[in-house]
Amino acid sequence: MITFQLNGVNHTMDVDPSTPLLWVIRDHLKLKGTKFGCGAGQCGACTVHVNGKAVRSCVFPVQEAKAANITTIEGLDSTNLHPLQAKWIEKKVPQCGYCQPGMIMSAVALLENNSQPSESEIRSGITNICRCGTYNRIVSAVKAVASEQEKQ
Repeated sequence: MITFQLNGVNHTMDVDPSTPLLWVIRDHLKLKGTKFGCGAGQCGACTVHVNGKAVRSCVFPVQEAKAANITTIEGLDSTNLHPLQAKWIEKKVPQCGYCQPGMIMSAVALLENNSQPSESEIRSGITNICRCGTYNRIVSAVKAVASEQEKQ
C-alpha cells in the first residue's frame, strides 16, 4: 500500500510499487490531463509536481511518491485558471495541445524556483518537447507571468 496526496486529496493505492506514477494517475485515479508521450522521460508530456519539483511521471515509480504531495495539471488551481494557464490562452500557445499540460507544469515549477527568469533560463529550464514548435509563444507566456509577478 502506498499513500500520497494528489491535488489535495489523500489516496492509498494497492499497486505494484514499480508502477510508473503516470499510470496510477491516469488508469487508477482517472485523471487524464497528464499525458503519455515517450515513456522514457524525455518529452515531458507526463510532467507533474512531486513535493513541488517537476518530475517525469512516466519514469517515476509510484513507490517514490510514498507520503508525497503530488500536483497534476488538474490541481494547479481548483477555483480558476492558474495565471500561467491564462497567459497560455492569451498568448495562443497551444497548437495540437498534447504537450501543454506537461509544458505548463514544467513552466510553473520554473517560476516557483525562479520568479524572474531570463529568456535563456526559460529556454534551458523547460526541456519539454513541443512537436508544433510553439517555443517562442511559451517563452512569451512565461515572461508575461514573471512580469506580472514582479509588479505585485
